[in-house]
Amino acid sequence: MNQNNFNQFRVNLSGLGCWLTLIAVVWLLGAVGLGWLVKSLAVLVVLLVAAPVLGFIGLRFWLRRNLVQGSCPVCSTAMTGIKGADTRCLNCGTALHTEIDGFSRVAEAGTIDITAVDVTVDTKPILPEGD
Repeated sequence: MNQNNFNQFRVNLSGLGCWLTLIAVVWLLGAVGLGWLVKSLAVLVVLLVAAPVLGFIGLRFWLRRNLVQGSCPVCSTAMTGIKGADTRCLNCGTALHTEIDGFSRVAEAGTIDITAVDVTVDTKPILPEGD
């Protein structure tokens, strides 16, 4: 007779004892009148599991509404910032303010921010001396 054939049909019930013990403890607490303790512990476990999930979903929602991606108006470097915050461009060092549609330059009080200046020069021909 081959003894190895018997081992093929064996069912592993090693984890079942833990669950049976847990069910027995819950039943015993309910029978004694401490079912409220079991319910409050179950609610506490559910809250501990649900809090990180809800926090992650809330963080993603907040970032979707407040994260701004754009380019620097001075050097056109791609940047990312939080709406309403002041930052500096990592490439050129210009002070920038983050708005909903992108980045804008920050000008100090009393400073006129000029992005382009048109300079026209009237040139006179240089004549040699003596003419």
